[in-house]
Amino acid sequence: MSTNRDSFGAKGTLEVGGRSYGIYRIGGLDGAATLPYSLKVLLENLLRTEDGKNITADHITALAGWDEAAEPDTEIQFTPARVVMQDFTGVPCIVDLATMREAMVDLGGDPTKINPLAPAELVIDHSVIIDVFGRSDAFERNVEIEYQRNGERYQFLRWGQTAFEDFKVVPPGTGIVHQVNIEHLARTVMTREVGGELLAYPDTCVGTDSHTTMVNGLGVLGWGVGGIEAEAAMLGQPVSMLIPRVVGFKLSGAIPAGATATDVVLTITEMLREHGVVGKFVEFYGDGVAQVPLANRATIGNMSPEFGSTCAIFPIDEVTLEYLRLTGRSDEQVALVEAYAREQGMWLEPSGNAEARYSERLELDLSTVVPSIAGPKRPQDRIALSGAKEQFHADLANYADGGASVQSEVDLELAGTFPASDAPSHDARDDDHGNGHPHHAEPAAPGVRRASNPVQVTIAGEEASVDHGHVAIASITSCTNTSNPSVMMASALLARNAVEKGLSVPPWVKTSMAPGSKVVTGYFEKAGMWPYLEALGFHLVGYGCTTCIGNSGPIIDEVSAAVNENDLAVVSVLSGNRNFEGRINPDVKMNYLASPPLVIAYALAGTMDFDFDTQPLGRGKDGEDVFLKEIWPSPEEVESTIATSISRDMFTEDYADVFAGDERWQSLPTPAGDTFEWADDSTYVRKPPYFEGMQAQPAPVEDISGARVLARLGDSVTTDHISPAGSIKADSPAGHYLAEHGIDRKDFNSYGSRRGNHEVMIRGTFANIRLRNQLLDGVEGGFTRDFTRDGGPQETIYDAAQNYAAADTPLVILAGKEYGSGSSRDWAAKGTRLLGVKAVIAESYERIHRSNLIGMGVLPLQFPQGETAESLGLDGTEVFSISGVTALNDGGVPRTVKVTAAKESGESVEFDAVVRIDTPGEADYYRNDGILQYVLRSLVSA
Repeated sequence: MSTNRDSFGAKGTLEVGGRSYGIYRIGGLDGAATLPYSLKVLLENLLRTEDGKNITADHITALAGWDEAAEPDTEIQFTPARVVMQDFTGVPCIVDLATMREAMVDLGGDPTKINPLAPAELVIDHSVIIDVFGRSDAFERNVEIEYQRNGERYQFLRWGQTAFEDFKVVPPGTGIVHQVNIEHLARTVMTREVGGELLAYPDTCVGTDSHTTMVNGLGVLGWGVGGIEAEAAMLGQPVSMLIPRVVGFKLSGAIPAGATATDVVLTITEMLREHGVVGKFVEFYGDGVAQVPLANRATIGNMSPEFGSTCAIFPIDEVTLEYLRLTGRSDEQVALVEAYAREQGMWLEPSGNAEARYSERLELDLSTVVPSIAGPKRPQDRIALSGAKEQFHADLANYADGGASVQSEVDLELAGTFPASDAPSHDARDDDHGNGHPHHAEPAAPGVRRASNPVQVTIAGEEASVDHGHVAIASITSCTNTSNPSVMMASALLARNAVEKGLSVPPWVKTSMAPGSKVVTGYFEKAGMWPYLEALGFHLVGYGCTTCIGNSGPIIDEVSAAVNENDLAVVSVLSGNRNFEGRINPDVKMNYLASPPLVIAYALAGTMDFDFDTQPLGRGKDGEDVFLKEIWPSPEEVESTIATSISRDMFTEDYADVFAGDERWQSLPTPAGDTFEWADDSTYVRKPPYFEGMQAQPAPVEDISGARVLARLGDSVTTDHISPAGSIKADSPAGHYLAEHGIDRKDFNSYGSRRGNHEVMIRGTFANIRLRNQLLDGVEGGFTRDFTRDGGPQETIYDAAQNYAAADTPLVILAGKEYGSGSSRDWAAKGTRLLGVKAVIAESYERIHRSNLIGMGVLPLQFPQGETAESLGLDGTEVFSISGVTALNDGGVPRTVKVTAAKESGESVEFDAVVRIDTPGEADYYRNDGILQYVLRSLVSA
């Protein structure tokens, strides 16, 4: 900030409550007044960080004069105000900072210079697993197991909390990062002393989790990034991005009774996914915005990754201020937020604002929203609740043998001859749901074989029948909905009404309640709701993401056995944001997103094969049928209960000492000192090799010669294909490594939990079971051909890479279109580098992964326009040389380099590959062999 050039004379002061703040006014720039809110925030960011090199006057002029109709082509550098992290993705960031401190010592510098230059806050929320449920001690037991599994990581983070300035850790058992962010960490308007002056500027953030967009509901511009970008932001480096298209989403009307914020979100998700918003900003405007409570705004923002946008933001208005007051922000802070937003034209008036320019527009009348769920495998696949049973039958055919058999008609359905809405209906089974009565069985239609494969089991001494569609998991989980009092209180009131009627949950359902913060526990307690929730099995199991990220824990043993022995397609119903195949639980094939009250409802029903309009949930104490509509709470009761149960004091008390942690956290044996004492026997946290042999000045960039192809890949290879994720298999290179280090199979944990150990992670890079390496025919998974051995036999990618390293052979990757799409995962680039890959040659890249490759010192190249590996006759068996890279040593960036691929026959293929180093900053990173090395050298010489 101290290097700001202020070419436009934007610097001024703002007086609020007797205090003076330095600000950069955007109003004097042509075009600024009609920019969307989100671009106004970016414009201020550029004005404040203009340095004449990476951020220039031309960038500022281009943004102020944004052409809303044009396709994005102008690259800008965005400098986030702060960074938020969760523990899985945050640990490697802190590992890298700790390693940089040691490298600083090796280079003769001061290790304490290595600190986050922007505030960084990490919330431990991804590690708790629902091992114990349905009992009063579930929370305590799960936290205890969590500490046993993750003690090494927690010790390391606790050291980081004390060793680094401007880095804070919210310990386990507190909440989910995004809910803690909106309830406590977010400022909406930041203040920071720079050069003796107190500056005020918009709160912006990047986070190491895709759902960082939840904070968009507070008017905070932010989104999820990979660890490499997060580390760069912490170290004061900007994030490279294109000025985006902005989709204006107009809201009108109000949510009708019976519908919830979750239903609105699922409707918006469906609309935006269908419209196409990948890489775009979404911004909400219109008269209906003022009718959307802050919690609902946050729920909508949270789902931005599910509809594919970079962000989904609401501007600042009176609703924002009310929420800031409720959650315990100071009066001075609230006054600053209002004054700053009004001064900068960032305040939303109910009417009277000049309507912003938008690239595209959509509109939703909130009064048209109906109760909905989404599934069975994608969040954008919305299903109106009234048609859920029928749709379940149509989808079941894809998950169970004969699951939806209807003689000739279903054959047509499976072939896609008519849409699911026209598919034949199927009827309920005659089975006992644990509510003291059998469901009423309706007669089967002529020619229909029921979608049924009932298996008799005994669970806790109770006889039951488990079948296709049975709800094996019903989980109120995830920041998406547990941050929202209206849907949470609705679920509790529904539970109360069900219990008072005498209903219960069938024995095969694993139930759980995992709120996003302790505030939820507090208002349930004050409203007297816990006894009812617990009567249905919804005991507190932990404060963390749990089921939504796959930490559902095992389903009930007897149900698991029945599922695996009979290939049953059971379901999960969760109040989360993602329901991809295999994500929730390995035993559960079909997964549905639903509002918290509908999670309770499906738990009571016990099956997805259910129509709430026509089928009773069970018989009440009086022997009469009880239908969902009879126990569904009214909006008025929900709001009145909230009004008497939630207060500002709850937030101020719960967050008063949020970074201190409980006795477990405080009693962790934690190393002290400016540098970390790495434990030689740790399998969770190890010192990575990024800085080994590093000199104070970078060595000249060299051309690449004698390189072999590690993998030849097709189109749309995502970071999920590249980056290690999920459980660690015993027969994998990572499994062998852990076994060799004395780790029992039951303690392998996941790749996510071991991200701080590069030895585990490089063994899982390119190891996705669905990866198709075209060097091999008909083989899926992390395998390649090893050309260090005669004939190039099949080998795991990791082991082949080690053999290449021993032979001092550099590696390249060949790929198709959209290489590196999907979530921005740091290990997709880190693992690539540590395997010995020097260059990737692809038809096109996802922008962030391309940038991440450069950040790890890997050269991204692009095939000539219209050419592919196939069209050039490359099969991956060639030896590659890349010349012209050395031109980078002269300070510029060559437009192309020459690639020569020598075949075994003696022939060669030559082509000019486009160099995809797109900004001066990226060129600096590559010359220094990576972004961490660049920053380290800058700090050594500072």
